[in-house]
Amino acid sequence: MWPHVVDLRDFYASSLGQVARRMIRRQLRLLWPNVAGERVLGLGYATPYLRAFRDEAERVLAFMPASLGVLHWPPDEPCLTALVVEDELPLPDLSIDRVLMVHALECGEDVRSLMREAWRVLADSGRLLLVVPNRRGLWARFEHTPFGFGRPYSPAQVTRMLRDTLFTPERSATALYMPPLPWPMMLRAAGAWENIGGRWFTTLGGVILIEARKQIYAGARAEERVRARRRIYAPLPRRLHMPEPRAGPGG
Repeated sequence: MWPHVVDLRDFYASSLGQVARRMIRRQLRLLWPNVAGERVLGLGYATPYLRAFRDEAERVLAFMPASLGVLHWPPDEPCLTALVVEDELPLPDLSIDRVLMVHALECGEDVRSLMREAWRVLADSGRLLLVVPNRRGLWARFEHTPFGFGRPYSPAQVTRMLRDTLFTPERSATALYMPPLPWPMMLRAAGAWENIGGRWFTTLGGVILIEARKQIYAGARAEERVRARRRIYAPLPRRLHMPEPRAGPGG
C-alpha cells in the first residue's frame, strides 16, 4: 500500500524530514558523485533528492505511481513530474542512464514488475540506486515517518531481489542513525550520529542504499529460457468426412 503524496511532502517540509533528506543526500552524492550529461529518472517519491542532479544531468524526470498521487515539481518551474502506472512506464527501451527509487520498493504491490520496467528503460550501461527502509533500523519502527510505512528490507533481501530481477549489486551505504525524534537537540546532533553510526554501527542505519548495474547478457539468456519453455500448441487436423461406400447391386 502506498502512502499519500501529500503526507510525504509534509514530512520533508518538517524539521525531521529536512535532516533526513540531508543525511540521505550526502550518501547519494558519494555513490553518484557525477551524472554530467546523463538522463536521470526518479521513481516513487524521489523529488527531495533529485534537485542535486539537475545542474549536471542532461535531463531529470520524476515518475510517481498512480496509487501515490503526484505533485508539481520543481515549484515555480516547468513540471518534470508525471503520474504513471509503475509497471508500464511511458518511456522507450534503453532511454535512461540512471534510475533512483525512493519510497517505491517498500510500497509497491508488484515489485518484480516494477523492477522489470526499470530494467527495460535503463541503457545497457545504466545504474539503479535503491533507497529502502532497513529492517534492523529504528526508522522502520516508527510510523510517523514514511520510512516506517510498507515493508522494510535487510541488505540480504535487497541483494537477492536485485539478482532475481537481472541486476548486479555493486556498492552500498547506510544512513539515518539518529532516532526519528523531532527534538531540536537531537536534530542538531544528527551529523555526530551519522559519523558514529557509519563507523561503528553500520547495520543499524535507518535506510539502505544499494547501487546495482543492469545485467545485459543474463537478461538475454533469461528471455531465451522463457521462449524455450513456452509450449506451442498446433491445431489438430480436421477430420475428413469420407462418403460411405454405396452398396453394390447385390448388396
